[in-house]
Amino acid sequence: MYINDVKLSPLLVSEPSQSYQSGITVNRWVEVLVDCPGSTGLFTYRLPAQLEVKPGDILSVPFGAQQLGAIAIRLLAQPNVDLSPEKIREVEDIVSVGFFPSAYWELLNRVAAYYYTPLIQVIRVALPPGLLGRSQRRIRLVGGRGAGGRGQGAGGRGQGAGGSSYLLASPDPFAFLTPTARQVWELLQAQPAGDYSFVYLQQKVKSAYRGIRELLRFGLVESYLEPPRLTRRKLQKAVTLTGTIDHDLTTRQREVLEVLRRHSGELWQNELLQICNASSSILKTLTQKGYIVIEEREVLRTEQGPALAGDGAKSLTVAQASALETIQTLDGFAEVLLHGVTGSGKTEVYLQAIAPLLNQGKSALVLVPEIGLTPQLTDRFRARFGNKVSVYHSALSDGERYDTWRQMLTGEPQVVIGTRSAVFAPLPNLGLIILDEEHDSSFKQDSPIPTYHARTVAQWRAELENCPLVLGSATPSLESWVSVRRQGAGGRGQGAGGAGEAGEEFLTPNSSLSTLYLSLPERINSRPLPPVEIVDMRQELQQGNRSIFSRSLQEALQELQERKQQGILFIHRRGHSTFVSCRSCGYVLECPHCDVSLAYHHTEEKAPELLRCHYCNYARSHPKFCPDCSSPYLKFFGSGTQRVTQELARQFPELRLIRFDSDTTRNKGSHRTLLTQFANGEADLLVGTQMLTKGLDLPQVTLVGVVAADGLLNLSDYRASERAFQTLTQVAGRAGRGDDPGRVIVQTYTTEHQVIAAVRSHDYHSFSQAELEQRQALNYPPYGRLILLRLSSLDPIQVQNTAQIIATTLNTQEEIEVLGPAPASILRVANRYRWQILIKFAPDALPQLPDWEEVRSLCPSSVSLTIDVDPLNIM
Repeated sequence: MYINDVKLSPLLVSEPSQSYQSGITVNRWVEVLVDCPGSTGLFTYRLPAQLEVKPGDILSVPFGAQQLGAIAIRLLAQPNVDLSPEKIREVEDIVSVGFFPSAYWELLNRVAAYYYTPLIQVIRVALPPGLLGRSQRRIRLVGGRGAGGRGQGAGGRGQGAGGSSYLLASPDPFAFLTPTARQVWELLQAQPAGDYSFVYLQQKVKSAYRGIRELLRFGLVESYLEPPRLTRRKLQKAVTLTGTIDHDLTTRQREVLEVLRRHSGELWQNELLQICNASSSILKTLTQKGYIVIEEREVLRTEQGPALAGDGAKSLTVAQASALETIQTLDGFAEVLLHGVTGSGKTEVYLQAIAPLLNQGKSALVLVPEIGLTPQLTDRFRARFGNKVSVYHSALSDGERYDTWRQMLTGEPQVVIGTRSAVFAPLPNLGLIILDEEHDSSFKQDSPIPTYHARTVAQWRAELENCPLVLGSATPSLESWVSVRRQGAGGRGQGAGGAGEAGEEFLTPNSSLSTLYLSLPERINSRPLPPVEIVDMRQELQQGNRSIFSRSLQEALQELQERKQQGILFIHRRGHSTFVSCRSCGYVLECPHCDVSLAYHHTEEKAPELLRCHYCNYARSHPKFCPDCSSPYLKFFGSGTQRVTQELARQFPELRLIRFDSDTTRNKGSHRTLLTQFANGEADLLVGTQMLTKGLDLPQVTLVGVVAADGLLNLSDYRASERAFQTLTQVAGRAGRGDDPGRVIVQTYTTEHQVIAAVRSHDYHSFSQAELEQRQALNYPPYGRLILLRLSSLDPIQVQNTAQIIATTLNTQEEIEVLGPAPASILRVANRYRWQILIKFAPDALPQLPDWEEVRSLCPSSVSLTIDVDPLNIM
């Protein structure tokens, strides 16, 4: 395990009694976790007299030749006897006051242990970016432009100013510098501030360190440490009216004061100057006369949604009311699976379950799989709960995440909506956790470490916080479904994990859970689920239809246009075409860095045709001739969202389209903008990828078309059928949620597939039963457990040999089955060669798992190893 010293004794974090008070001689030392790769233990530092440090504080400490972020773990009355007191360095400063209560700390330790990750890596995921900063070494010219910079010259000046004066006084002062030193000097001279980072100089000049050492020796440059660039509070000047308007004022000054008075005596300085079209000198004069006070105040950087009308609680169906009553009667921890068909009103149950908690001073955490879902869900929650709702996800700026994070620490009752990383949101007094669309694979992190699943972490957190966890879905994950079936529908009892308690290396994520099953079998107002029409594209081809749209879908699109209704078209891939091939020799244009074909992306009319890799983002222009045989006959194959929208524009020029995929939603706020345009009727058709399947509520949509279902079915992954059923069922559920009946058309070349048959009848039960029988026969989850080892390197031979050595070592372990090593389905990505080893074992007993430190020691430094516990993606 990584965590060697952290759990030697109980850690009491954030205990007021443990704080260090200046003038008291106890607790003069602190043990910290340092944010430095390869450093996994605790380090001892001395506390300066002026600092009051408590466990959980984020500190800045000297570490080697740099300053790093660190977490205060525990305070000591005396340092370890093995440490020499004079060698213990001092804490530099407190970056942020701690927020680790004991339950939260236990959660972080569980994640670190279960996912075999250094604790500091887990803490880094839990904190907003910028709190754990890192200093960097910089080099600047001595005197003139570079002399006034920040920091202390840590590298020394050698002979000091005298050395440089002697050099500069010579006829050709740089004639005897080595070429390397001269290159570094010229780079610094060309920079206006005469200042570059050591890393940058190393990138620009070969063996730059030798030239820098030479320049330091002659005193021409100096070396210093730039402090970490940490996220700070945003401050802004505010103007406050203090005195009454008097006779000693000019007309212009009176006007400024009158504007302030009309705005309740307070305005931001920039707003006041803009309104009055005045300069800051007027305010300076008014301040001197005592009429106003100008002071800096914090401005909270939080995501601002549109102004919304208030919304009250809706009347509930019998099933909704029953589910809500069950959730509200829960006292303490329980896991609830809310299985509701698409459009059955799960969100309204969430809202009404949260409302009484806020009145009791408690908070709620709502997790969604995609950022694209947050605008619609956030608007609905804000209409109900106003400014008590905030969002927390990776699309926010660093400042917004930092301020939202600090707002959570206040302990005010609030609702936080976020993606998987929000499961670590530091909400005190947590009353309820909700995972909406709990089946979605976006809740699992593949990289970087920790490779956690938000559902597993949410289960632990709900248990530690002693609050209910609600898992909502129309197509529950088979893990959640089996968890319920093992105890009978509606029953309480032992969870899906089976044996083992939390202390046993946390190898059973669902240990000791109470589980309830709640069903919402009908849509609101008894609206029917939309009929699903399956179109066999093989027959379409035989009957002469070579279009990517079947005749049935063409007719439906034509009717959509005539009836002024709206629809959704789902395509498995973004881009224009999935690959480009030569019709003369069969050559396929591939990425030079990855073992995949390049996809064609159409940019705009008359712009260069662009080929792009969806794995490393490599791009190149489309060649006029085949690179292999020089033939001009290059053809685009496959259909992405771009290709479909172009074909729609050609066949249905009157249809107004919006493309909704990761290409069109990269900019901040683009999810909200596009969905708002569609909801306002500014487009007839929404064309997109997986984003469209994840819980969007668009009542005006009457038609859903799936252009090619086969891309979901034919994947070399044991979960392919489950994912395909979930995706197709979810996208079908976008139709007919309003007053007009819906219609779904699914195009496929494999109409006989069991997934297609289950989607046609909206039959989750028959699909899950058939799929679980196959999983059980092969001992795959949820009946077996998996750990995936991912190895990668720039050296194809070394990574293959390392994978073979590790697999041979693992094969000596009893109770586990080792599959592999095998190359990943795409062997090379971004010039890194990838191999995999899959470990399979039974979930009902904890096997003697490998010593992961020993396994890691088998990897040379050039080979990267990731241990993915409970992997969802094994491709």
